[in-house]
Amino acid sequence: MQRRTLLKFLAVGPFVPHVAHVHAAPPKTMKGIEEMQNNWKTLLAPGTEVPNPAEPLKLAKEEWRKRLPQSAYKVLREEDTERPGTSPLNDEKRPGVFVCAGCGLPLFTSEMKFESGTGWPSFFTTIPGALETKTDYKILYPRTEYHCARCGGHHGHLFDDGPQPTGKRYCNNGVALKFIPQSGGKA
Repeated sequence: MQRRTLLKFLAVGPFVPHVAHVHAAPPKTMKGIEEMQNNWKTLLAPGTEVPNPAEPLKLAKEEWRKRLPQSAYKVLREEDTERPGTSPLNDEKRPGVFVCAGCGLPLFTSEMKFESGTGWPSFFTTIPGALETKTDYKILYPRTEYHCARCGGHHGHLFDDGPQPTGKRYCNNGVALKFIPQSGGKA
């Protein structure tokens, strides 16, 4: 029954208006968005080292299986979808950076997150150069799927129903992310 409910949600989800609640008001202009994207490192915990997106991480299936919990493996490596409302990152409100659970590449900051009402962590913009996209037809109509630019791990889908000024909603599987708080505390 849960699978049927998920499939119905996925089929009509893009057509249902979502309630957008941003943790802090998003910048009102694209210039403000660009400043946020350019200053993302200010939300890193002191001493945090981040990988270079230009240095790909390619591992064999067996290595990925050893490295990742099963739920993260299924999403990142097999393009599965976690159940909505199951990620603790939905409620994450501390300042910090969301990184790929597969390779540690920074993808989003807490300033880029908003409450979409979908049950998955959602973001209205990204850290530049962190994600790549492709079109998928898994539910018969085309959707824009995005993945980590460094390891190729699947993260979610991109929709055009986010808050302005971007109008974008990066709908991310929580198990595909790790959160690094700015304070340097436990993620």
